[in-house]
Amino acid sequence: MDISRKNYVLIIDALKCLDCKACLVACKVENNVPEGRWRNWVKPAIGVKGRRVQFQPGQCMQCEDPACVAACPVRATYKRSDGMVVIDPAKCIGCGNCVTGCPYGARFWNPVTRRADKCDYCQHRLIRGEEPACVTTCPTKARVFGDLNDPGSRVSALMKKGRLVQVKNTLIDTRPRIYYTAGTVQLDWPKEPTLPGNVRLPVSFWKKT
Repeated sequence: MDISRKNYVLIIDALKCLDCKACLVACKVENNVPEGRWRNWVKPAIGVKGRRVQFQPGQCMQCEDPACVAACPVRATYKRSDGMVVIDPAKCIGCGNCVTGCPYGARFWNPVTRRADKCDYCQHRLIRGEEPACVTTCPTKARVFGDLNDPGSRVSALMKKGRLVQVKNTLIDTRPRIYYTAGTVQLDWPKEPTLPGNVRLPVSFWKKT
């Protein structure tokens, strides 16, 4: 597969998320993620004044300027030309620097491989021409995955429409490459929402593109 011509992006419509956990289970099974560890998540955000609970599906943000790459002392973590941030298991020494360096808590130390682990959009599926397991499994199609360099892709069409937002850490802007539909911010979020890894962010972490 020629990754040099790809530019992968994930767009999530949080309003479609039912918190069914199908994406979590599919990812865990597809990638042999050990018990007690997860490559993705669904975070709740409670609505007010009688409005329904809303959920924030998420995973590695595949950042444009990834803090995890800067934190890796042996360059085992790197960013590919197709936009994905990946780990070379042959180089990883399991030090955990990248785990603590991620502002989204999207990485973990795998006790089986004794290496760092994270979402990689199911690389083995992409090679076969398939979408990531979480995207394929979602019953409401809340996740849209594709190649921005393909003008006919759904992600290209959604990007052209605009009205997308990103989750940004106010202390460090890593330029995340996972986007959410603007309707995601219609509910009133908790005053101090949290992301996995006990990262605490102010409400202003929702930034429009």
